[in-house]
Amino acid sequence: MPVKPAPRKSVAPAVARRCGWALSAPEYLVYHDTEWGRPVLTDNGLYERLCLEGFQAGLSWITVLRRREGFRAAFKDFQIEAVARFGPREVARLLQDTHIIRHRGKIEATIENARRALETIADMGSLARLLWSFRPSPGRAPATIATIPARTPESIALSKELKRRGFRFVGATTTYAVMQACGLVNDHIRGCWVRPAVESEQLAAVRRLSKLR
Repeated sequence: MPVKPAPRKSVAPAVARRCGWALSAPEYLVYHDTEWGRPVLTDNGLYERLCLEGFQAGLSWITVLRRREGFRAAFKDFQIEAVARFGPREVARLLQDTHIIRHRGKIEATIENARRALETIADMGSLARLLWSFRPSPGRAPATIATIPARTPESIALSKELKRRGFRFVGATTTYAVMQACGLVNDHIRGCWVRPAVESEQLAAVRRLSKLR
């Protein structure tokens, strides 16, 4: 099993402005400060976010976030090749696993999406090459959470492309959440202490991707 990179530590100044949603739960605070909006370029990392956002559909994100380690254990740390080999026996096991969200459709979609991810990697070289090709031009920082859209033309286009490739639970709202989570967009509000760091990391990610093409 590959070694996971050490999680970022929050280095917020003593008095720091944050996106309002980050203050509603301790788990949100850590996720906001160390992960949300930071670029994800690895295939397994992108696959994990895609699946977790799919599980979130119809639920609150905190429900998924509090079960994240359970999901990782259940789905072999979201290693695409391992999950792609899951069959009926694994589905039956997962439906009894109280550490995850036991929704048959979403469980089966996670397995199917691993198979479609392998096809995409074979076709394009990586999931990052596909997903990041839908990155919009950077815009102005949102003033408030209320001004952040639930979907965009780019997330609609990404949703259509993923569905064309056979991915499931990838509606336009879900794909926009993936874009936010994985750094394709920077939706930290104006004045949020994390926003400048995310902008810098996004530029580095784009440069790195350009060298891979």
